[in-house]
Amino acid sequence: MENELFEAAREAMAKAHAPYSKFPVGAAIRAEDGQIYTGANIENLSFPEGWCAETTAISHMVMAGQRKIMEVAVIAEKLALCPPCGGCRQRLAEFSGASTRIYLCDETGVKKTLALSDLLPHSFETEILG
Repeated sequence: MENELFEAAREAMAKAHAPYSKFPVGAAIRAEDGQIYTGANIENLSFPEGWCAETTAISHMVMAGQRKIMEVAVIAEKLALCPPCGGCRQRLAEFSGASTRIYLCDETGVKKTLALSDLLPHSFETEILG
């Protein structure tokens, strides 16, 4: 299962638009419906006003009518075990639980598995705010 996410994230990374940072990133999300939704980072000339791979994948998931992330894989071309940035950690938390698995990958596969709570231990919780 996690290998399938790795492959999807790697394929997404190949579609990144990163002409300014030269730092392609890919992400793959498995939603509650079992489907995999992917994304790549997309930059624009008003750098850093682009969006991250995780954000793109979440957008695809939401537009498909899904609201629950079960697991996530992230890969970056130039950095092994690239964790989601702070903003993406909170975005992932919006649609996940503390135990949601985050797979950090290099070019050969999943190398480290973390729970979302390991990456974002004191996140805003939608149950409290909304």
